[in-house]
Amino acid sequence: MSKNLRVLTYTIPESFHGKNVEAFLQSEGYSRNVIYHLRNTGTDAVPADLSGLVLNGQKTWLKKTLTTGDVLQCNILETEESANVTESDIPLPIIYEDDDLMVINKPAGMPIHPSMGHHEGTLANSLCWYTHHTLGFDKYVNRVINRLDRDTSGLLISAKNMLSAAKLSNMVRAREIHREYLAICHGDVAELAKGCSCVQKYFGKCIETSNASGAAIADTFDVFDKTITTESGDYDITIDAPIARKEASVIERTIDFERGERAVTHIKLLSYDPERKLSLVRLKLETGRTHQIRVHMRYTGHPLIGDFLYNPDYRFIKRQALHSRRLRFKHPITGEELDLTAPMPVDMKSLFLHYSDNTF
Repeated sequence: MSKNLRVLTYTIPESFHGKNVEAFLQSEGYSRNVIYHLRNTGTDAVPADLSGLVLNGQKTWLKKTLTTGDVLQCNILETEESANVTESDIPLPIIYEDDDLMVINKPAGMPIHPSMGHHEGTLANSLCWYTHHTLGFDKYVNRVINRLDRDTSGLLISAKNMLSAAKLSNMVRAREIHREYLAICHGDVAELAKGCSCVQKYFGKCIETSNASGAAIADTFDVFDKTITTESGDYDITIDAPIARKEASVIERTIDFERGERAVTHIKLLSYDPERKLSLVRLKLETGRTHQIRVHMRYTGHPLIGDFLYNPDYRFIKRQALHSRRLRFKHPITGEELDLTAPMPVDMKSLFLHYSDNTF
């Protein structure tokens, strides 16, 4: 196997003449941890047979003053591995791949990380095998950027080195990775845009109630703002309601206006099946709270079908009908605009056969 090494080379512009190496790396988005790793590579702190920082062919240091036209080489070497991640030879449906990242169309039923109940058969196990046997690298570090629940299908990003991981994580925090989902839920979501009585849209007390499908809104709570609004543009409805961990539960989340973190979801109704009383919707996330779409849709009285935690109704599908369909973001290293999609999976598509992926 070869070393897991990413080499990046920069020609120093006139604007950094007289400044030092560290200042230049910071301007390029290198995190503190990555900068220190480069500084230490090839020393006793990070033993290696090469230096992390090379200027004009010679080992250099962070405080070295730069001159216009200097050539700075950064050798980003993986020296550690993710502990307790074994290999599983599971095919990876890769949508996009280059030296810095992969975008994978994760199947439903696959956990992201090994856990007490899932030591093998996870995405991390598959990525570990792929790194060792397909890419031929000696070290695997698990760096999945946008995580999906086990039973949610669709697109996610895996960073292939520490620099792309650091930049992508910053992009997540800055909301620069734009995510769109497809979901199938109970009832006619168009009712929300019409001011459906199942959700009390006013300041004051909101009583527990139900929609036409019989799905109950989770809790009684004080509303401190109008949480469900209509909007113009590509999305019809916005849900702005904070989410917190449900008391006495390790997994479940709920709407909580006292303890919750702000969560915003935009919804577009794509199709309604009056016979099954099911809506196919497209959703866009502004925030990324745990179970955000699942909790928000239950809150509106239109929970996702097949959701074992929030709506265990398996008449139509055996898992929550949620699919990460689209990711749009700038490449963390090159700045190239990436716009990637994954078609609706068969189990969801079977409920809306007339809908084409081209119509989304």
